[in-house]
Amino acid sequence: MTETAPTVAPAQALGPESVTWKYFGDWRGILQGLWAGSMQNMHPKLGAAVEQHSQFFEERWERLFRSLYPIGGVVFDGDRAHETGLEVRNYHRDIRGVDSQGRRYHALDPDVFYWAHATFFVGTILTADNFCGGLREDEKRQMFEEHKTWYRQYGMSMRPVPDTWEDFQVYWDHMCRKVLEDNKATRDVLDLSALPPPPFGPWIQRALWPLLRPVVAKGFVWLTVGMYEQPVRDLLGYRWSTRDERLHRFLGKSVNAAFSLVPRRRRMHPRSRDGWDRATGRLPASTPLVHTPVRYLPPERERDNPMHYCPVNAGRRG
Repeated sequence: MTETAPTVAPAQALGPESVTWKYFGDWRGILQGLWAGSMQNMHPKLGAAVEQHSQFFEERWERLFRSLYPIGGVVFDGDRAHETGLEVRNYHRDIRGVDSQGRRYHALDPDVFYWAHATFFVGTILTADNFCGGLREDEKRQMFEEHKTWYRQYGMSMRPVPDTWEDFQVYWDHMCRKVLEDNKATRDVLDLSALPPPPFGPWIQRALWPLLRPVVAKGFVWLTVGMYEQPVRDLLGYRWSTRDERLHRFLGKSVNAAFSLVPRRRRMHPRSRDGWDRATGRLPASTPLVHTPVRYLPPERERDNPMHYCPVNAGRRG
């Protein structure tokens, strides 16, 4: 049974003064995307929902890139962030069922929904720590408080949310050690052996992808394993050596050095860039939100499915 989610308007959304805005919309966040997907799916109820309801594995690239728009909007849409949050919440309203062990699940179970959000929060810390030069402890504490404001935009119960940063660390350790499972949905996410070519750059698809895919598949899994907590590595049967750790840190520093040469606006996802532009006056506050390009929309047969983000104005300014 799920709690009824309140629809009272939350506190003011996050803004450019937040630590979250500095890191969440950065393209380097893509590097922890496989980590986030696998961590989410290891939750027994969330994994069952993905296994029984999701078409993610039929359109991995498209689903990833279009999801960044509404998920990013909950952070960057300003006074429209709560509306975006409710939209994201409502995509999950009808996702329910019984898993292979007879356990009932619902995507709007507060504990399940919060777990997904917790991975977004921790994933932002991992992005900053691994690929953006690192965070101070006081910045992590500030981000923890900000993640509460972020979560309120969904209109969900705040019951599962830990009170303090220390409480959250206890919660995270408990989830990693006692709750997460090695399941089919997780293994499917981590299996990149049949990953299709990305839906951009036709020259990549035609000429390079057969050569790139094995490297991408092995490299991304290795990168992901380096971001797991040790109990999660143990759960999934991965080994991680001192040499792996050194190489992982070197790669992270190299990514940070390379991105330091990229203009700041180019480091940002379009939805985050638009949020910054509205907040700083580069764009009028009333400017329509940027949405996914058409190439990332769901398959035609799925575009009327209320579980999918499929904006009527797709492609405009995307």
